[in-house]
Amino acid sequence: MEYEEVLKHLAPCGLSCQKCFVFKDGDIRKAASTLKDKLGNFEIYAQRFSSLVDPVFAHYPAFKELLFFLAGGSCQGCRDQVCGLWPECFVASCYREKKVDYCFQCEEFPCQKVNFDEHLKRRWVQMNQSMKEIGVVKYYKYTRTEPRYK
Repeated sequence: MEYEEVLKHLAPCGLSCQKCFVFKDGDIRKAASTLKDKLGNFEIYAQRFSSLVDPVFAHYPAFKELLFFLAGGSCQGCRDQVCGLWPECFVASCYREKKVDYCFQCEEFPCQKVNFDEHLKRRWVQMNQSMKEIGVVKYYKYTRTEPRYK
């Protein structure tokens, strides 16, 4: 896999768009769409199963609502539009202004401009330090099978 191909998968912050639940071509949207299609009109059965099999099936309407939301991801990725998950993300505009592909390539990294919560900020620094140390392509290869939401 080449650097240009990795650019299609990793956002400027280092997170994988491919693994994001709002990404239109992402793994989560595809899996949710498949499950939604496979379940069909399961709601009728869920009502019956809640008394016959397990009361957990009474929660199916809430599950269905979440499943339909996950199946409807429409973000095209942070490089093509404003982030569909975090529209206020500072990185999305900053990397263009600085003319870099990833935050670690900027002289100011790690800066205080990002508006991430503490958990995401720690991950952002770790991801970018790893990319800087081992290279973007190798980083992507090592992390592509890991879950995004850790």
